[in-house]
Amino acid sequence: MNRKYTLTVKETNKNCKKDYKVIVIEEKTSLAKITDIIRSFPMMILIVAIAPITRFFIGTKIGVQAAIFAIVIGSTPFATRMTENSLNTVDSQLIKMARSIGASKLQIIFKVMLVEALPTLVSNFTIMMINMLNTSAMAGAVGAGGLGAVALTYGYQRFDYLIMYFIVIILIFLVMLIQGIGNKLYKLTK
Repeated sequence: MNRKYTLTVKETNKNCKKDYKVIVIEEKTSLAKITDIIRSFPMMILIVAIAPITRFFIGTKIGVQAAIFAIVIGSTPFATRMTENSLNTVDSQLIKMARSIGASKLQIIFKVMLVEALPTLVSNFTIMMINMLNTSAMAGAVGAGGLGAVALTYGYQRFDYLIMYFIVIILIFLVMLIQGIGNKLYKLTK
């Protein structure tokens, strides 16, 4: 199903009244398809799959910088879809009302859409931060270091489950901390 998005507005004046013609753009663009393809990869497989691209841009396919590059490539489509879903929650009647009183495109975006979608954006940002924490823990498997590498190297591979579960507890604490901060920000913006 192709959804339609109202992206631009063209104004014409007839008898001193503003008449708005809405230009609609289809969702199925090449950028949307690329986003969907990247989102379909599990992060660990994506890190390995884009290793040649990582080596081209970063100069290496292992280490912290390579992992950051892969995390950015993997998380950006997720973030764009979450942002898109947040902005889709804005009532179209509010946008039409803002147009009818003469708001510019930038005013509609910053003073109507972002203000109305802010609680959902904060909630989705919290989910994205937790997802990036999970991804960074997985990136330890490709030499990025961090908690994932400690859990894998000193816990799992050396059969020291105490270290592995300790790292898991730290990750659970971090997730709870991020979620708690996100919940407070959500309440403030609601």
